[in-house]
Amino acid sequence: MKQTKTYYIETYGCQMNVYDSELVAGIMERESYLRAESVEQADIIFLNTCSVREHAEDKVHARLGVLKAQKEKKPGTIIGVLGCMAQNLRDDLLIRRPYVDVVLGPDSYRRIPDLLNERLAPQEHIVDTKLSRMEVYEGLFPARREGVGAWVSIIRGCDKFCTFCIVPFTRGRERSRTVESIVTEVQQIVAEGFKEITLLGQNVNSYLSEGVRFPELLEIVTEIEGLERVRYTSPHPQDFNDKLIAVHATHPKVCNHVHFPLQAGSDQILERMNRTYTQSHFVALAQKMRSAVPGLSITTDIIVGFPGETEADFQETLDVMNAVKFDSAFTFKYSPRAGTKAAEFKDSVPEDVKQDRLERLIEIQRQHTLEQNEAHIGEVHAVLVEKDSKKSSDQHMGRTRNNKIVVFDKGSETTGDIINVRITGAGGITLFGELA
Repeated sequence: MKQTKTYYIETYGCQMNVYDSELVAGIMERESYLRAESVEQADIIFLNTCSVREHAEDKVHARLGVLKAQKEKKPGTIIGVLGCMAQNLRDDLLIRRPYVDVVLGPDSYRRIPDLLNERLAPQEHIVDTKLSRMEVYEGLFPARREGVGAWVSIIRGCDKFCTFCIVPFTRGRERSRTVESIVTEVQQIVAEGFKEITLLGQNVNSYLSEGVRFPELLEIVTEIEGLERVRYTSPHPQDFNDKLIAVHATHPKVCNHVHFPLQAGSDQILERMNRTYTQSHFVALAQKMRSAVPGLSITTDIIVGFPGETEADFQETLDVMNAVKFDSAFTFKYSPRAGTKAAEFKDSVPEDVKQDRLERLIEIQRQHTLEQNEAHIGEVHAVLVEKDSKKSSDQHMGRTRNNKIVVFDKGSETTGDIINVRITGAGGITLFGELA
């Protein structure tokens, strides 16, 4: 009798990787593989990886070093590297880590069971990093753990080619799923008990399938019975239009939160980044969104120290921050990625200047975040209960429609309920409340 094999997946990087790991889990379980509860119990170990920054790859290399010892203890264990790092490094990964057995890019997951079955000898490496212009994993369903929210990929790849970004080279060109397949997956998600979905794409609002664009897709998804909330990430400012704003304003299921990546506030730097919008266009869109959608929260991504960034350029980024007052921001020092156009730029910013700018930016954002959070004190918000608070099992943690984390003392509510909470206090990250 053939022994059942077990697998284990560790995920690094963005929400798309979380979705892809669930997709791989679904593929494995469809072929009768069992999910192991730990690395030590697994016959096959997958690391689903990120290459956006060098630090992300360094974390995976460190983890692979640990797994080498695991493989020595348990000969026959298969170690696989999936995703963007596999796509980026390919055979170089096997040269540096020869004990890795499987290297698969993000368009090769459908073939995992066949590739494993075709592996003839323990010493044989499996490498498949061919990018596809078609693969969107239609007809496959992710295996999700329990929870209240689920990720749904609607578009894969990227056509924007920002000069700092490696994603078009690791995930290929844009291609969208059909409306029918997305609706079917969301209906299945609701049947499994999830209350909220987040639609995913590198540029989620570039979605286009059979004449249906992203705002129309949002409207279609909101009609699915039993679905309470719809989020999405991340949109590109170039493709953000009045129709999408109108959907936010008129469809209660569409959450009043937009992650709106700025990257830089200087037109000169935006042009060098190939971001295809200007400071004035970005600010005008943000202000239009806030005017049309009450209580909207806007979060962002910002890079400091991009090649050629002067102090005046940096000040323009701060000007945008002061004009928009983002609810929160993911902030980064620029680091070059081999293969991108920006890696060829010669006018790099000194590391100490990058660090200084990052610290100044973070302090301004800290003030804005606290200010935005304190503005909610006294308000009553509908909160989707997600889980116990990290600090106390006597408290629940949930999320408002505008993506604020709220901690409050437990009542009779359970995970997955949507309840009214009055906000009584605010911190730099968390709101505090009481049942209303």
